Amino acid sequence: MTYNWFAKVYDDLMDDSLYEKWLDYTGKYIPKGEIILELGSGTGILGLKLKESGYDITGLDLSDEMLSLAYNRQREAGLIFPLIQGDMRDLKDLPAYPNVICYSDALCYMKDEEELLAVFKEVYSKLEKEGMFLFDVHSIYQIEAFLSTSFHAETDGIVFLWDSFEGEAPYSVEHELSFFVHSNDNCYDRYEETHKERTYPLDMYKKLLQEAGFQKIEVSADFTEEVKTDSKRWFFACTK
Repeated sequence: MTYNWFAKVYDDLMDDSLYEKWLDYTGKYIPKGEIILELGSGTGILGLKLKESGYDITGLDLSDEMLSLAYNRQREAGLIFPLIQGDMRDLKDLPAYPNVICYSDALCYMKDEEELLAVFKEVYSKLEKEGMFLFDVHSIYQIEAFLSTSFHAETDGIVFLWDSFEGEAPYSVEHELSFFVHSNDNCYDRYEETHKERTYPLDMYKKLLQEAGFQKIEVSADFTEEVKTDSKRWFFACTK
């Protein structure tokens, strides 16, 4: 999945308070000063917060557009840390890490159980002994809440339309994104992207994690709470 125009409006659409919550959640399991690999690092906001908090952070993302924005953000902040263009399903060229994190439902972009398992296996193979793997995903409740919803926004000369529909696979959603970009005079250029996300029952995540090698798995919801029927995000803290 690439983020072309979506990358340009991503930060304006995100709830900024989530980054502080991800930072706090990370600190619950990983002491400051530790080395962390962040998968799906996006535009680098969380990476900078981790860096400012004393973590030794490396970001990995599939999208060149996201990484470009992250690098520009680093230069503006005067804090530089490694950024890698790569696929979380194939980490063979990376060194071992004591900790890996993957937030903001990045794993929901895996199209099926096979791809999700591939990520879990890659992470397990790169984690040092007793290493931590922290991630979140959309709950089934949240995926169902997305269905048949739409909204629009405007920022920096871009009019943005978002419509969500039920996907073909169970517990999946397709987001159809339309961008109207001001070019000149009263003209707008139109661009379209489709983003597909999928989640699974909690037991499936546990099964795939165990198949990858993880045996110690802690599950929570919405950063600090017990899992409930209306929880929006599920969180997993896995120890190798």
